[in-house]
Amino acid sequence: MTDLELPDSPLSARAALAEAMALHEEGNFEGAESRYREVLAQKYRVAEVLPLLAGLLGRLSRPKDALAAWDQLLTLEPDHAVALHETGLTLHWLGRTVEAITMLERACAADPDNPITIGNLAVVLADAGRNLEAIRHFRLALTLQPDNLHLRHQVRRLGSGSVPFWHIPMMNDVRRNDAFEAAIKAAIGVVGPEARVIDIGAGSGLLSLMAARAGAQKVVACEMEPMIADMAQQIVSQNGYADRITVYAKPSTELVIGAELDAPADVLVSEILSSDLLTEKVLDTFEDAHRRLLAHNAIVIPRMASAMGCLVASENLGAYAFVGEVSGFDLSAFTAFAPQRLPIHGTMTAWERLSDDLELVRLDLRQNKHDATLARLRIPVTASGRALGIVQWMHIDLWQGVTFDNHPDRYTDGGWL
Repeated sequence: MTDLELPDSPLSARAALAEAMALHEEGNFEGAESRYREVLAQKYRVAEVLPLLAGLLGRLSRPKDALAAWDQLLTLEPDHAVALHETGLTLHWLGRTVEAITMLERACAADPDNPITIGNLAVVLADAGRNLEAIRHFRLALTLQPDNLHLRHQVRRLGSGSVPFWHIPMMNDVRRNDAFEAAIKAAIGVVGPEARVIDIGAGSGLLSLMAARAGAQKVVACEMEPMIADMAQQIVSQNGYADRITVYAKPSTELVIGAELDAPADVLVSEILSSDLLTEKVLDTFEDAHRRLLAHNAIVIPRMASAMGCLVASENLGAYAFVGEVSGFDLSAFTAFAPQRLPIHGTMTAWERLSDDLELVRLDLRQNKHDATLARLRIPVTASGRALGIVQWMHIDLWQGVTFDNHPDRYTDGGWL
């Protein structure tokens, strides 16, 4: 039968479809919508017309109407990859992120080698705060499109956004690394290669790798940031120590003897100290490890830590810590919101010493418990000036004769400020 011999209704539908597509091409979306609906009313080529209508409705910023068209198509073809993909994107547009992820996962299952679908799923996962899953999907899409600069940018953006800036300069801190490795080698030398080592706050896995290189046969590492933990496990594998080091994406407080650890650890290595010494719940973490995860008389690296400091005067630092008259107005009340601590860098290093170095706080990290204390320090002044505050740094004792500090007079190139 030729086209001219077809019944009137299909011929009319065909003409309406041709007109709809022409109007669509011209940008007359309202007219095209009307014709598409005429075609659908005649049940002509429904599975082909619905995507055209849904896409047009999206262009008209009518996501709910578009969603209805995609839903209609999925009723006819539940595994229609394009419909699943576009439904997921439309749901995300409407703020229905959980449903969007489900639909995009179905779309990936229906078309597993489509980098666009995988990349869009990654975008929605990132928007939902599921960064580790997102970056894994971006990497998967990159295996299918290795030259896609957008995908590479997304991987870099997510990674750098989840990792504090100081990680890389800290890794490149040769003096710090040498001190930790000397202590780790000494500890493994005392306990032996069968020592069970736990690395808390593993970061890149560097200290775990040092322990394995020193001979430790079993190292359990934990890192609470999932993206960093995932990268640490990759680094461990790339360096050939996957048979000896296991990285868990969880805080040490969630490790359990009999689960992640087969027995209490003989050696604890940890580098969760910070520029002001006691952030990141340092004491809570060490106390919990002593209570639940370490063998009696376990070696702790570092074993001691001190906050050191000196009294200083500085016009530059004063501009960061205090405000007074500005443009003829008294803004001094805003000083109530000034931070108690400032990370010193760049021009902020312009300050004058008003006292000798002194120890502000000393912590023995080998102790099982640390009681809260309040101390008043007397600081002998050695020079004249307007005392602004105390510049603080840290000194850590890792092993007998092995120490590290970020003293401001001789430390400028590491991760600590």
